[in-house]
Amino acid sequence: MRFPSRAWLVWGVGVLAYGLAVFQRSSLSVAAEYATARFAIGASLFSVFAVLQLVMYAVMQVPVGVLVDRIGSRKMVALGALVMAGGQVLMALTTSPAGAIVARMLVGTGDAMTFVSVLRLIPSWFPARRVPILTQVTGLLGQLGQVAATIPLVLVLHTFGWTPAYLGAAAIGVLVGVAVLAGIRDSPIGAQASPPITWREAVGQLRLSFAEPGTRLGLWSHFTSQFSQMVFALLWGFPFLTIGLGYSATLAGSLLTLMVLAGLVVLPVTGQLTAAYPRRRSNLVLTVLVATVVIWTVVLLWPGPAPLPVVVILMLVLSANGPASAVGFDFARSFNPTPRLGVASGIVNVGGFTASLTTILVIGIVLDALAPDGAYTLRDFKLGFCFQYLPWAFGFLAVVRTRRLTRAGMAEQGDVIDTLPHAIARHWHDRGQ
Repeated sequence: MRFPSRAWLVWGVGVLAYGLAVFQRSSLSVAAEYATARFAIGASLFSVFAVLQLVMYAVMQVPVGVLVDRIGSRKMVALGALVMAGGQVLMALTTSPAGAIVARMLVGTGDAMTFVSVLRLIPSWFPARRVPILTQVTGLLGQLGQVAATIPLVLVLHTFGWTPAYLGAAAIGVLVGVAVLAGIRDSPIGAQASPPITWREAVGQLRLSFAEPGTRLGLWSHFTSQFSQMVFALLWGFPFLTIGLGYSATLAGSLLTLMVLAGLVVLPVTGQLTAAYPRRRSNLVLTVLVATVVIWTVVLLWPGPAPLPVVVILMLVLSANGPASAVGFDFARSFNPTPRLGVASGIVNVGGFTASLTTILVIGIVLDALAPDGAYTLRDFKLGFCFQYLPWAFGFLAVVRTRRLTRAGMAEQGDVIDTLPHAIARHWHDRGQ
């Protein structure tokens, strides 16, 4: 039995918690100049802050997937909010690079507990036909937390300083943690709850999930389509816009906000396409990949600073990266039974963040090598962003290979995949009935 009003409340609180996680995750990206001055560090060490944050996020994905299958989403999301709050308190008070690194690792750990746990709620509270679009909406609405980490946080940093800004972020985390405990339930009242699995069973579920080609297709889809936007939003986009292109902080923040808000337009399209053509979801991922590579190539090869309209197009294309990466979680849902959805989603989520942390670190190393004094130029940023072509190429080959394996497995079970024209014709025929 379903309780629609309560379902929307549970999902809404979950989205709020994920938005907070994105806010805490992105809170360092707009504070580059403040952080380098406060901790007396260069680009390489500054990038280590974000890299170790993402390392903790990636490393925690599979354990979090196992834990959410064992103890439920409510406890995991609340714990994540409180761990992030602790990290922000330390970030507010420390003046040493070591303290800041520990703080960002705590933020990454708490962040890791949130998204997979929120996704785990959706199949429990909503019918299967709504799951793909709600997965997309969850991922995108959560990115609004990045908006709060641009203009508002920059304003607080400029007006009140470092310590009040990060203590305020911690206080918000505590409040959201309380809201999660009050508003989220793992399943509707009266619903048959799955019994907690043992650790031995959890390890077995992990092996089965990773052995499933569809799970690996989700992993590489997420790896390929998410990292460029994540790298830009989490750390290097703001300096690229302000230092490299010479934009004001207000314009740079507005462009990052545009990237998030444009995703609200892209979301319904990708969600409907995913639901309407489930056997063609990988085509959507590859299309977004090609568009991303093309627009970045234009920006990087443009003599001097690319014109503002071209940069706006870059923001619009990057806005599709998030919805495209969410297709990876839909692969996990499609090819795994409910008892291992958490661990399957955790495996998928490792992909994009592994690519992101690698790219963030390499860009920092390149910038320090080209400008040890910290006087970065547009050319320095362009050369750093060129590293993206390696994970793009690797991800493209991995998606194509795992798609072939997935389709072969489906064919062995008698599931015939139509050609694209036939799939479109069948979809519109079904809609007309």
